[in-house]
Amino acid sequence: MLSATWVSLKWFTRDGRVRGVADVIEGAALQDGRVETRAGLASMAASLITLSSGGSTGREGPGVHMAGVVSTWVCRRIHADGVTGRDLLGCAVAAAVSASFNAPIAGALFALEVVLRHFAVHAFAPIAIAAVAGTVINRLELGAVAEFALNTPGALKFYVELPAFLLLGLICGLVAAALMLAIFFAEDVGNDVQARLRLPRWLRPAISGAMLGVLAIGFPHIIGVGYETTARALSGDLLLYEAIVFAALKTVAVAITFGGRMGGGVFSPSLMVGALTGLVFGLVATGILPDVSGTHTLYAFAGMGAVAAAVLGAPISTTMIVFELTGDWQIGLAVMVSVSASTALASRLVDRSFFLTQLERRGIHLAAGPQAYLLAMFRAGSVMRPMGDRRAADAEICARMVEDGLYVDAAATLEAAMPIFDRADVAYLPVVVVKGPDKEIVGALFHIDALKAYNRALAATAAEEHS
Repeated sequence: MLSATWVSLKWFTRDGRVRGVADVIEGAALQDGRVETRAGLASMAASLITLSSGGSTGREGPGVHMAGVVSTWVCRRIHADGVTGRDLLGCAVAAAVSASFNAPIAGALFALEVVLRHFAVHAFAPIAIAAVAGTVINRLELGAVAEFALNTPGALKFYVELPAFLLLGLICGLVAAALMLAIFFAEDVGNDVQARLRLPRWLRPAISGAMLGVLAIGFPHIIGVGYETTARALSGDLLLYEAIVFAALKTVAVAITFGGRMGGGVFSPSLMVGALTGLVFGLVATGILPDVSGTHTLYAFAGMGAVAAAVLGAPISTTMIVFELTGDWQIGLAVMVSVSASTALASRLVDRSFFLTQLERRGIHLAAGPQAYLLAMFRAGSVMRPMGDRRAADAEICARMVEDGLYVDAAATLEAAMPIFDRADVAYLPVVVVKGPDKEIVGALFHIDALKAYNRALAATAAEEHS
């Protein structure tokens, strides 16, 4: 059955890769709020198969990307510009997250913090309304019930435990980084093995599914979304060694799932690993210092938020999600301390978050900010001066530069062209279209034109983020 994921991806995607939250972030930054619709539908089908057949993954990634597909359809129908397209994408994501987790505040913040990556006033009102709408639909269908319920109310004993939560946050940052790096390692190993053995693509998810099945024989807790085990960790219904084993095996299972390109999201697994990590820390801490410690389930609660926040790179929205998933607002200090420490540490070990690291591995540099990725939005062919233009470059000089290997392809971006300007110290570069062994000169990219285009893009981005 898992090979059906490959079939759907082979038919509807170019690269056989499942789309997710990282692609929505890329769409918001580089594609005027649009995502791939055809590949998105195939990814939704693949993720549905993965989740229904026991893949160790989460449901939020497919839901967020499907929201992006719906938003893209609307944008194309109304011919929305870039700002409107991004706002509509944020609305769709906020509604999807809110409906999925019954968490309206977190849904709105997730769209702003993770997808749009700004808190512009003009975007807040529609996104907040969309988040409320998603929550209303959830509650009409499922009821206003918190996802997790704590048996023991959290209470800090005279705030003396706050240093312990800071330490927990640092540990959770390391655990989150280990989870993310394990996934990337599994993907690299899968790619390498597939290339070396020349395995057919359909066999990759099948092998991963078989590996998960072997693990599930002895430990069925590690497959699926994992909310049952997360709830047991939050209620303290696990022994110390059980929590350690489950956390380690869940990390392995998630890495196998992603390494097999089986689809799904990473948020729910990070909640489970975080709750288990927090429970282990809490059992040890309360055992060593019982007189100054509260309940160990409080640490499970904080750990759940700390690992998830570090993985998503979203301390604000993840903190709110944890609050809304549990319905317990009494232990905000513990969660905030742990989340801030974990995200600060994990962001130094990866490119700020799981999603931004995914993009960085594809050569999309969103983690560094607009100054790094805006150059990739412009093709040399769209900024160049054509050879027939009255301000065009000298044709003979361009021909000599091409012979010397000093040129840029028309399909290349300014991100590739700017380093050539820096090295060669020239005013312009010939722009060519490669046709076999021949290179046809179609124009010239002037350094000043590239800088103007970049400056306009920076100004437009700053205006949108501060409007």
